[in-house]
Amino acid sequence: MSTEGTGAAGPGAAGPGAAGPGAEGAGAGAAGGGAQGTLTDAGLLSPVRAGTPAEEAVSDLAWLQAMLDAEAALARAQAGLGTLPKEAADTITRAARADHLDLRELALAARETANPVVGLVQALTRVVAAEDARAAEYVHRGSTSQDILDTGAMLVAARTLRLIRADLGRTAAALARLAGEHRNTAMAGRTLALQAVPTTFGLKAAGWRQLVLDADERLARIADGGLPVSLGGAAGTLAGYLEYARIDGAGEQDPGAYLDRLVGAYAAETGLARPALPWHVLRTPVADLAAALAFTAGALGKIAVDVQNLSRTEVGEVAEPAVAGRGSSSAMPHKRNPVLSTLLRSAALQVPVLATGLVQCLVSEDERSAGVWHAEWQLLREALRLVGGAAHTAVELAEGLSARPVRMRANLMLTGSQVVSERIAAVLAPELGKAAAKQLLTRVSAAAEESGRPLHELLAGEPELQGRWDGAELAALCDPAAYTGGAGALVDRALRRSGRGDDRGRSAV
Repeated sequence: MSTEGTGAAGPGAAGPGAAGPGAEGAGAGAAGGGAQGTLTDAGLLSPVRAGTPAEEAVSDLAWLQAMLDAEAALARAQAGLGTLPKEAADTITRAARADHLDLRELALAARETANPVVGLVQALTRVVAAEDARAAEYVHRGSTSQDILDTGAMLVAARTLRLIRADLGRTAAALARLAGEHRNTAMAGRTLALQAVPTTFGLKAAGWRQLVLDADERLARIADGGLPVSLGGAAGTLAGYLEYARIDGAGEQDPGAYLDRLVGAYAAETGLARPALPWHVLRTPVADLAAALAFTAGALGKIAVDVQNLSRTEVGEVAEPAVAGRGSSSAMPHKRNPVLSTLLRSAALQVPVLATGLVQCLVSEDERSAGVWHAEWQLLREALRLVGGAAHTAVELAEGLSARPVRMRANLMLTGSQVVSERIAAVLAPELGKAAAKQLLTRVSAAAEESGRPLHELLAGEPELQGRWDGAELAALCDPAAYTGGAGALVDRALRRSGRGDDRGRSAV
């Protein structure tokens, strides 16, 4: 049995029984509100993921189970190739359950070996031996710590991505409904924080949906072939696997053919992809996953910041779903804060930083890194659970978001139709000349802002326009709702994109 940095596990590491009090979410507080034993991360400072499915999917217990799943899958793969007794593989699979091990003791033992796999292998071996001493000889056969932890990490990622993508699908569906319902609901388009020209809320919602679908496509590419098993052995040559295969009677086979079959069998047992090479220090899978998670967080963050801005008291064009007690202020009873978008934005600001750390880990020395590989674990877990929490939160936000068309219309009229000055300039230019039209509109717009009178009334009094347009025509020309360009057509085009790999709606406008 080959493990990197083998060392003695701490007392109780092998003891069967339920996960110890160090498991995430486990344990109750001591009387009088004291510390919760060894519980160190209940999500108190990360409410965006607290209580969400992704949090459970990446917990210490889930990670432990994923590594045990990797060990069991390896045994079954070897048994399928005839290099390990099937009975031993069956025994190892039965024993590979997190509730047979003490999670906290494994964590403490990891301090002596710099990774949790050494203690896990020792503990699993003892659990297997309690049922069948001969089967215990085949635990972790030919393997190394990084093979198990990396394969476990990919299993955790695959399971979490399924949760994230399901939530992104629900979010996209809710945004599609908003876009269709408000296809022609005019609102102010804003650039550099100021009203620019009219747009529609439907187009804004369609844009949000487009980002969600883009994120889902990136995660789909990772989930479909971008999460590989790890098989490299001590230094990436798989020598240990080959040597045990030779000892077990498979030595007559061509080494390359056997390794190809072993990697294929392992991939089939885990449901993960087949790597081209061992990737102990070729961290493309982690870097790609980090990039996709960072994009997803950013896409949801864009929705969040728009909702926050549109929810401002002075704007009031949308509102988050109302839930009793949510968003209350500790000091101001009148406030109902935009909690969901705040949670999303917090994740969007954290995940890219974590992703940078993960991409930095591409710079790994030699055939096994001393510290770089180790630095990935918590960064990856945090990125997964933040994005998972954000995606879960986005569902509630999108499904419950309220649009306020009356307020949108009122805000459009705040400038007395100056928001359509672009259109008026385009219509006047052929009659007055481009420069003269711009001068007239600059002067009349300033007068409208100073007096508060509608722009079309002031235009009707301009001598240069007498006899060219009557009052009704000028009023229609100045109506912001009539100047939304191709917004409706763009919404229709966007909604034709169904997602899940469908690129319709991406053609140039």
